[in-house]
Amino acid sequence: MNTKTINSNLPSIGLEGSLVSYLTQIKKFPILSSEEEYMLAKNWRNRGDLKSAQKLITSHLRLVAKIAMGYRGYGLPVSEMVSEGNIGLMQAVKKFEPEKGFRLATYAIWWIKASIQEYILRSWSLVKMGTTAAQKKLFFNLKKIKNQLSANNAGDLRTEHVDEISKRLNVKKEEVVSMNRRLLGKEKSLNDPIKDEDGAEWQDWLVDNRTDQELKLSHKQEFAKKKKLMDNSMSILNPREKEILTARRLSEDIVTLEDLSKIYKVSRERIRQIETKAFEKLQKAMLNAAKSNNLLPRN
Repeated sequence: MNTKTINSNLPSIGLEGSLVSYLTQIKKFPILSSEEEYMLAKNWRNRGDLKSAQKLITSHLRLVAKIAMGYRGYGLPVSEMVSEGNIGLMQAVKKFEPEKGFRLATYAIWWIKASIQEYILRSWSLVKMGTTAAQKKLFFNLKKIKNQLSANNAGDLRTEHVDEISKRLNVKKEEVVSMNRRLLGKEKSLNDPIKDEDGAEWQDWLVDNRTDQELKLSHKQEFAKKKKLMDNSMSILNPREKEILTARRLSEDIVTLEDLSKIYKVSRERIRQIETKAFEKLQKAMLNAAKSNNLLPRN
């Protein structure tokens, strides 16, 4: 994909003060139906049609903005995180395979989040790219777990909360205390203005007002169908394949190859091979099931 060409035709987002204007612009792009998305993706994949790729991207810019807003607590410019997320979206469109039966949004979320998280890790001096997987997990999950425990968001954590977080994330207690202290004061209120532009607040952009209840219900029903399809297809995997695939690709907290190699007493490379084989088997089973149940749009 010629990302420079695509980028030049997208709404521009520069300084933080222009964020409101950008968010207003991207709301004008229509949401695609399943059939429209499928045909555009096929046109892009089979013929390299850049106009089709651009429509796929612009129809999902609001998704990027919403995801980026979820990371505003890290004290970085939202406009920068949106830009990074857009890069992740372009990569998702580039690799998207519509015949697998999933919607682009479902596939793109992981690319968008990964791109934004890598930007945050590069930008924060307290977390470097060489940081362990456990520390990265702590960095991105501390706030969520604190909320679940109703822990103090203004000062040091209570001993029992430190113990619980340390246990859940498998990190040292002192790392929990240190990370919490470093993250304190980085929160941004949902009622804070966006550079005082027209009195707009951050919370105004957390929900897409153009997404009506019918569309939400449609997405929910589609997700339920695909979830059932995946659950049924998982039966083709043997217990070890299922466990490794779940740990590596279907869990919120991804287990490392190193940890799995110790559990199953095989090499990291062998774990990677099992994961890849299991994923390919699952994809094939889901595709066949989707065809049998007429869940794929027709050409």
